[in-house]
Amino acid sequence: VQLQAFGGGWMQAGGSLRLSCATYGYTSDDFAIVWFRQAPGKGREALACIGNTRGQKLYVDAVRSRFTISSDKAKSTAYLQMTNMKPEDTGTYYCAAASPEHFCSGYLGGSGLDYWGKGTQVTVSS
Repeated sequence: VQLQAFGGGWMQAGGSLRLSCATYGYTSDDFAIVWFRQAPGKGREALACIGNTRGQKLYVDAVRSRFTISSDKAKSTAYLQMTNMKPEDTGTYYCAAASPEHFCSGYLGGSGLDYWGKGTQVTVSS
């Protein structure tokens, strides 16, 4: 299984950006995709999780009002739509995958993650 995150870039505060996470090689549909980020000099922070088949979503409180996670099962791709972006959103964004899909609460805590993609850099300028 491989994951590839892309779509990062530079933007000014207040802007929007959509990240994509393409998955390759899963033989089962029973998995979840989790988005994380790591700000410069800080630890990795969980953001949101989505189940691949049922589409259930779970967010951390810090981004619930501004970020939206979604997925396109036909394209094997998950997305993270970010709005009203702030300089503190700057960092490297990663996606991870884990099975089964119904354990988003655990995955957001960093448990049970099976696969990671390389990160994509997001820079928000004030």
